[in-house]
Amino acid sequence: MGKKQKASDQKPGKLSKETYESELTKLHAELVKLQYWVQAKGLRVIVVFEGRDAAGKGGMIKRIVDRLSPRVFRVVALPTPSEREKTQLYLQRYIQHFPAAGEVVIFDRSWYNRAGVERVMGFCTDEEYQRFLHYIPTFEHMIVDSGIQLIKYWLDISQKEQEHRFQDRIHDLRKVWKLSPMDVQSYRRWYEYSHARDQMLQATDTDLAPWYIVPADHKKRARLNCISHFLSLIPYEELSIKPVKLGKRDLKHQYDDHLSLKDRRVIPQNF
Repeated sequence: MGKKQKASDQKPGKLSKETYESELTKLHAELVKLQYWVQAKGLRVIVVFEGRDAAGKGGMIKRIVDRLSPRVFRVVALPTPSEREKTQLYLQRYIQHFPAAGEVVIFDRSWYNRAGVERVMGFCTDEEYQRFLHYIPTFEHMIVDSGIQLIKYWLDISQKEQEHRFQDRIHDLRKVWKLSPMDVQSYRRWYEYSHARDQMLQATDTDLAPWYIVPADHKKRARLNCISHFLSLIPYEELSIKPVKLGKRDLKHQYDDHLSLKDRRVIPQNF
């Protein structure tokens, strides 16, 4: 396994908005190059994002896919299992979203729900939990053995930062929807979730499918560091892309097409 760093190792100081935007723009350009490469080579990649509530998974994923095609980089964020899904093989509803050639599938939470919220909140039996930890390394071995690259990230935040983000959600009408009863329970049961995380990592952090810890107290740094690391895991080259030329418009059927909309329902121009 590669060199491990402490989850608390984060660079001090403030990252300016200008520096952040500049570096993110560069990384986005590299992600576009990677996208072309994935399509051209028919790669299949799965990226799993896990972490405590308010760790920044959604924001991280948004910054990754922001400039990319949703047909190549697909985001999967599954809701609570339906009654039918509860009767199926546990991994079944995840497998159906796995990538075909030329796709990167990003899981915003994954099958590891069983090792986290389901374990802590009692949504699964101890037998189901132990069976999960026992078989997941084999399951992930099969994924990798089939030719799919599996990348797993755990976003790590401190108690203080989680509380700060929860308070921010409570007082911001744009974010209050993010705060669920499960979030409140995760706040109260910090150490139960810590214990569940430790057991999960102990059982499923393997050389074939390792976990990568992302220090995430500083959102901007976390995003830049994680995207940079993600790019480093997939060897890619810049492909020669044929320049796009617009050419000339065909004016054979020319008419005032803007004027033809004047009697239609135009939305109020309030701004």
